Amino acid sequence: MSDKIKNNHTESDASRVLLPNDTPTRTIFKSSSHWAVVGIFLLLILATIAHARDFLVPVALGVLLALVFSPVRRFLERRKLPSAISSMIIVSGLIMLIGLGLSTLADPVQSWIKEAPTIGFKLEQKLRGANKSAKAVIDAGKQIEQITSVENEGEKVQKVSTREPGVLVKLATSVPELLAQVLFTLVLLFFLLASGDMFYEKLVHIMPTFKDKRNAIRISYDIERKLSNYLFTITLINAALGVAIGVSMWLLGMPNPTLFGVLAFAFNFVPYLGAIVGVAITALVGLLTFDHTGVALLPALAYLILTVVEGQLATPYFVGRRLEMNPVVIFLSVALWAWLWSIVGMLVAVSLLVAVRTFCEHIPSLQAFGNFLSARGSENFHPENSETET
Repeated sequence: MSDKIKNNHTESDASRVLLPNDTPTRTIFKSSSHWAVVGIFLLLILATIAHARDFLVPVALGVLLALVFSPVRRFLERRKLPSAISSMIIVSGLIMLIGLGLSTLADPVQSWIKEAPTIGFKLEQKLRGANKSAKAVIDAGKQIEQITSVENEGEKVQKVSTREPGVLVKLATSVPELLAQVLFTLVLLFFLLASGDMFYEKLVHIMPTFKDKRNAIRISYDIERKLSNYLFTITLINAALGVAIGVSMWLLGMPNPTLFGVLAFAFNFVPYLGAIVGVAITALVGLLTFDHTGVALLPALAYLILTVVEGQLATPYFVGRRLEMNPVVIFLSVALWAWLWSIVGMLVAVSLLVAVRTFCEHIPSLQAFGNFLSARGSENFHPENSETET
């Protein structure tokens, strides 16, 4: 009996000793479960963004454009113009700019479409040597496949091949959807601008304390100001780059230099990838235009030099250190949003990064993440109101 009591006493002591050691295990399990839920939630958000892009893309564009043009609206309102009239002026001006750009591109694009067979023939002539090498490799692969494949004469399967629609057919079928999204974006932009500061007033009303109200307005206005300044400055820089590239293409004897200028302006809104695509297109057109390879590559070299000067000198000088972003983060963000929203995703990727970084600057617990998004040398830039708390 005494041994049994002693054993029970020993087991109870052991259980009391092991209970504290179980606490870290339970904590780790709870932490793992928490991060698993967070990961699943993020995956669901990404899936929703990708699945609902036909709706979310024009909404995102409308909100970004409203943030960009809000200072213009306030300027017009200070001139005693109502919000509805100011919004109508802004949207009408934007429609005129879009129409001007499309009319500028219409003639060069039509001429390129008409000359597509000739361009294809010239490209085939230029790349005939490469085609011969590739054909030899393909033929060798077919021979190896025939040697290693098992012949089955008893069964003959009839293959049915379907011809996919051409590029022009795909473009024609996508035009109505594109026009609908553009119209939706412009209408949403008008309503957002015409509402004035209504959303800021609603934001103030839902905040519980005066400090929260002040911080919310401060963060909102700072995001609007920085995003507007960034996009306005980048637009001017890209316009200057487009003019420089258009003039250089004209001096080098390239066809349709205006088209190259407009494309350079549009491509440069996509960091890194836009410049690569522009250089590749310029090199291809140069090879089709000139007979000598060295002369044919001069336009692409000029395009590359101008984009490097813009990226390394002009943009850092005019944009400033405070809005410079981590190049790796920019590249990954552009790739992610391109996967989610295609071309529009690439256009809005950097703007979203600027908004996220500005928000992080005002939240002490997120300032480390904001520094991670910033470029080297701009980690210590914090707003004066760094005491802002959530």
